[in-house]
Amino acid sequence: MPVKILLQMLQIGLIREGKLPVDNRVALTPAQCKWLNKNFADIKVTVQHSSNRCYSDKEYQMAGITVQEDLSNCDVLLGIKEVPVNMLIKNKTYLFFSHTKKLQPYNQPLIQAIAEKKITLIDYECLEHEDGTRIIGFGFFAGIVGAHNGMMAYGNRTGQFRLQRVSTVNSFQKLIHTYFGLKVPLVKIAVTGSGRVAHGVLEIMNLLGIHEAEPEEYLEKKFAYPVYVHLKGADLYAHKQTGKYNRDDFHEHPENYACKFLHYVDETDILLNGIYWNKNVPRLFELDDLTKENFHITTIADITDDLYGSIPCNLGDSTIVEPIYGVDKNTFKRTSPYLSNSVDVMAVGNLPNELPRDASRYFGEQLIKFVLDDIRKGGSETINKATIIKEGLLNRPFEYMQDYVSGN
Repeated sequence: MPVKILLQMLQIGLIREGKLPVDNRVALTPAQCKWLNKNFADIKVTVQHSSNRCYSDKEYQMAGITVQEDLSNCDVLLGIKEVPVNMLIKNKTYLFFSHTKKLQPYNQPLIQAIAEKKITLIDYECLEHEDGTRIIGFGFFAGIVGAHNGMMAYGNRTGQFRLQRVSTVNSFQKLIHTYFGLKVPLVKIAVTGSGRVAHGVLEIMNLLGIHEAEPEEYLEKKFAYPVYVHLKGADLYAHKQTGKYNRDDFHEHPENYACKFLHYVDETDILLNGIYWNKNVPRLFELDDLTKENFHITTIADITDDLYGSIPCNLGDSTIVEPIYGVDKNTFKRTSPYLSNSVDVMAVGNLPNELPRDASRYFGEQLIKFVLDDIRKGGSETINKATIIKEGLLNRPFEYMQDYVSGN
């Protein structure tokens, strides 16, 4: 049964981000809050004080939005990253990225506190259209920034070109202007994934004038210009017995598939990784592959950023300030970037923070179009499937998390 949130007036609170390092994105921009308050008599948005948002308190106030510290009168609280346990308010409905559905150990105390405080948790990551496509997220801008950073790292490593940091501009439009006149050298780039992240990566490939090559010609042909290959599920995975790829079967039983990415490592300089990964999905390669002579890749942007995940040399998050680190190809230990016997890795967990206003505006549009109206009307099956905990109790789609929540 759909989760019902029965309200006469929907009081929405935009919470201050509490997780460190502080995230400066927002779920709703000042203009979007103003639009909601103006167009829906049964919605009121209140914003909690914050000195770290990409939009200031003053910008919200100028849009006619109440800014205050106390949000206890709000029914639904919107954030971005995980809410620190000490900031959770009992008996409220929260929407944020909880990073708990994979039973992440580091967020077990958070999910337990949510249950104890009888909170309803709707996780953005679990909001999906009927075909399983994610409704909402920052993936496109993660792809934009991640691809830029990956290209920047390769330029720094080789000295063949230079890209400035994304954070030196404050909009995607201004970032585009920094590409004018840039000549990318002969380079071969593998782009993995088919979701929003990959779409952001492809946007940068096109803006940089890098040509697409089909998988076969990418492997066999020598090019006189920079190229990328876009590797999706069928290009990357094959059933261990049949040698074929079936999307639905792969998502249900990824352990029955082998990864074909090793075919590409001796023809690739840069890997821009945007695939979804969990522990049952085969990795793109294994650590030992780094030691082999045919492993030609020198720069990896792990945009989806799973520790020891699809990119096994992801040794942990880098930061916006220092986005690149090296991994020694023999010891597999973290090093400084750009060393001769290392692979450079970009593994920033909050990439859209470098373009926070663009990312927030896009996110808020999707939230308004596909989510808030369902909540305003009392819930829906879409909301139910994304509700991990309902008033302190695990919701049926997430009963597999029982031991994780109970601590057994």
